[in-house]
This record gives sequence, C-alpha cells and structure tokens, in this order.
Amino acid sequence: PTDGSRSNQRGEDTAASKRKRLALVIGCAEYEHGGVLDNPINDARAMQQELEALGFIVSIRENPSLREFKMAIDDFGTELQNFDEGLFYFAGHGVQVKGKNYLIPVDANLKTEQQVEYDCVRADRILMHMEKYKNNVNIVILDACRNNPFERSWNRGLTGRGLASMSPPEGSLIAFATSPDKTASDGKGDNGLFTGELIKTIDREGITINQMFQQVRKSVKDISNGQQIPWELSSLTADYYFNP
Repeated sequence: PTDGSRSNQRGEDTAASKRKRLALVIGCAEYEHGGVLDNPINDARAMQQELEALGFIVSIRENPSLREFKMAIDDFGTELQNFDEGLFYFAGHGVQVKGKNYLIPVDANLKTEQQVEYDCVRADRILMHMEKYKNNVNIVILDACRNNPFERSWNRGLTGRGLASMSPPEGSLIAFATSPDKTASDGKGDNGLFTGELIKTIDREGITINQMFQQVRKSVKDISNGQQIPWELSSLTADYYFNP
C-alpha cells in the first residue's frame, strides 16, 4: 500500500482504539507483615468480571509487591493514551500520612509512619497519569479504608485513620468506600461491604455514575447502620453511564 493508505490505516486504528475502555484492578489481601484480609481478592475478581462485561479491557494484579504495584500503574498509564475512558480500582489497605493517601502493597513492613513514603504507593500516582493524557473520563475507586494493622504501633490518634480527601483532575471522579478519615468494613460475606454493593449496581441500565454511587451510598449506609458512608469527589463535566 502507499504511504497515504498506511497513514489512513493508522488513523483508523487510533480512532478504533479511542472508543475502548481501559481498567486496572488491584487487590491486596495477603500482607506479609500485616495479616490477611478476607475479601480484596474476591472484590478485585468481581470488579474485573463486571468491568469486562461493560466493555472494559481489564488488567488485574493480585497481591503485588511495591515494585509490581508501581509497574502496573505506570504500564496502565502508558496504555491510557490510546483510550477514551480509564478506570482504576483498588481493594486492600490504605493510609493517609500528612494529608497524602498511600496504597499499601503486600510486602510493606511499616514499623514507623515515616516508612510509608518509601514502601507504599502514592494514590495520586494514578491521577498524574490520568491528568497527563486528558482522557474524556477517568474513574478511581478506592476500597482502601479498612483498619490498618500497621498503625497500631505508630503512636498516633484516631484522626486520619482512613483516607484523606483528594482533588480529581478535570473529567475525573474519585470514589471512596467511606467518608474522609473513617474506616470501612471488610465485609462478612464474599465481598467487602462497599464493593459488594457496587457490583450489584454498576451494570444497571440508564443511570448516570452519580445516580449509581448514590444508590451504593444509601445501601452501604443502611446496611452499616450509618457507620459507613461512601464518598465521591467529581470534576465530571457531563453525565457518564457505565451501561447506557
């Protein structure tokens, strides 16, 4: 084919890829120095299944080390430039230190609060990738507010035990399993309380993402008797539907 036809083909390929949805799903349960959580792997696998049914191309990582965790995010960020919509989901332990949120990989051994900066993954690492490529829609879902076993030896109070508020880049939504500075339930069944309600709701037809999370919030609040209230921060500029 001529150079012109090759150029047209590349343009068509790019346009086709731009219609796709890309997701990275990470679950951390088997902490080498912090015990085992019952549900994050189940949560991650359930989210993978739901997202694939909704047309996302999904990469999943189970129990990644710090290096594996960072590489997964950076690989996702590189791929994101070829897609219109990006979604990042994490289930496991998370913590805030000095107002910054960190996601804890399974090989972390956090004997002091100061180690968090070096042995964990800054949650805004994913936001930096999303902001760079200016995709139409980017979504971050953090089911990462469970009681953190490492904090027991850190000599700090009850404040700041959950995750801190974050600023979503333009065209983004960040969803938390519970409100800022609060902790969330790992759940009594096969899934965490928040993710369990999320997977029941995410594929409902004809509701916006805001309506979807409102339904999840009401369900989680009712089931927890008001002890856990999911929270979102949004800079979306138009209605977004997982399942129009």
